[in-house]
Amino acid sequence: MDRRAWILQSLLPAAMCCLLAPVRAHDGPATAVVYPRYFSILDTSKGFDWIVLRAALEKTAAKYGPFTLAQSQAPFSVPRMLQELSRPGGTVNVIARATHRDLETQFQPIRIPIDRGLMGLRLLLVRKSDLPRFARVRTLADLRHLSAGQGKGWVDASVLSAAGISVVESPRPGSLFGMLEAGRFDFFPRALDEAPREYDVISKSHTEIVIEPTLMLRYPLPRYFFVRRDAEGAKLAERIKTGLEMMLKDGSLVALFHQHKDPLIERAQIGKRRIIELQNPALPPETPLQRSELWYRP
Repeated sequence: MDRRAWILQSLLPAAMCCLLAPVRAHDGPATAVVYPRYFSILDTSKGFDWIVLRAALEKTAAKYGPFTLAQSQAPFSVPRMLQELSRPGGTVNVIARATHRDLETQFQPIRIPIDRGLMGLRLLLVRKSDLPRFARVRTLADLRHLSAGQGKGWVDASVLSAAGISVVESPRPGSLFGMLEAGRFDFFPRALDEAPREYDVISKSHTEIVIEPTLMLRYPLPRYFFVRRDAEGAKLAERIKTGLEMMLKDGSLVALFHQHKDPLIERAQIGKRRIIELQNPALPPETPLQRSELWYRP
């Protein structure tokens, strides 16, 4: 190896470190961002929310400075999570939730749907023996003869009830699969990207449950980042919103969506399903439905 090649090879690791180092606009303290570890009904990943959040924070490093992003050490129930977010100095300072009026009153929403509204596309988990009943469903009037299962306090329960569908709620969401299998209700609607992941986990222990192949419910249900309504929360909201708008402009938000969600969308075979439209009475009037670039439209 000649001397020039040796020098270049020696310098390359240092050069790469410089290229990969985070951009710092100033030497101020890092913005500390902590999101909750969930008590979820299943151990299926909610990681997409925080992949998007990290990307938004990285986009804004030049303007707002460095940041740290971490998950809370202890898992939270939804009530405890909201309590922590509302408390100045609480364990978490950002959450990701499906929006509704009360939530937007209590906390500051960043009104850019993290998942492009995918949460409002609902596949139905049903009993295998009931597939012929669901194959005959053509309209909302038909669906009203069947009952749905939901977690206590979920916003979807109000959507289904407002549509005239009987809803059975459980304070223990993890019990809903067993309740469905036992005949306590007829279907369990799950987001398009939740249903296949959850089915893969529960299919061996709940062998009578399947994903119904002919129907999909659709209603507006954006999932936002929320922060505390105080000065610290306002600064964090401004940074997150700026980052998300930058990602919309350069296409990286849509690219992340396709990277993580396309396999689940393809698996759902939306083109083979009858879509039943529902209204969402809890949807805040400030929802940016007019911004077509924010929403996934199958």
